[in-house]
Amino acid sequence: MKLLLHTCCGPCTIYPLQILRGEGVDVMGYFHRNNIHPYQECIRREETLKEYARDMELGLIVQKGYDLEGFLQATAFREGNRCLYCYHDRLLTTALLAKRGRFDAFSTTLLYSRFQKHEQIKTMGESVSAQTGVDFLYRDFREGWQQGIDESKQRGMYRQPYCGCIYSEKDRYYKSEK
Repeated sequence: MKLLLHTCCGPCTIYPLQILRGEGVDVMGYFHRNNIHPYQECIRREETLKEYARDMELGLIVQKGYDLEGFLQATAFREGNRCLYCYHDRLLTTALLAKRGRFDAFSTTLLYSRFQKHEQIKTMGESVSAQTGVDFLYRDFREGWQQGIDESKQRGMYRQPYCGCIYSEKDRYYKSEK
C-alpha cells in the first residue's frame, strides 16, 4: 500500500512510521505549515522533520507558502472549535494531495498524540475519505507514545512544547490571574 502520511512534526512521526513500515506500507510524509505560529517555530519543526526524514529515507512533501492569515480568518470567532477546523484542513489537504499523487490511502501522525482529540480525528478522516474517494488508514498510535518520546530524546530532536497554533501557544504559556 502506498500511503501519504500527514506529519505534524519529527518526534510524532517516529512511532507511526515504524509501525506502518513494519506492516509493509510504503510511506511518504507530508508537512502542512499554515497552522504553526510563530513562523520561527514552523521552520524549526520543519527542519527537524526534514533531518529525520533524511535519516529514515522517508520521502517528504512540504507545503509551499505560509498562509497564517487564512488559518486565523478561518478560526476567528471559533477559537473554541479551532481544532476541528485544523484537523479538517490538514486531513483534506493531505487526502487531495494523495489523490493527485495516486496514493492508495492517507493518514496522520495526529493519531499518535495523547493530547489530540483522537475520536474527532478518526471521524474527520473517515468523512474526508468519503468526500475525496481516498481511503483513510486509521491506526491508534498512542500506545507508542513513550517509545516515540524516548527515541526523539535519544536523537536530540527538537521537541515542541505546544500543538502549534497561536491559540495553543497562549494556552501553554499564559496563565490567567483568576
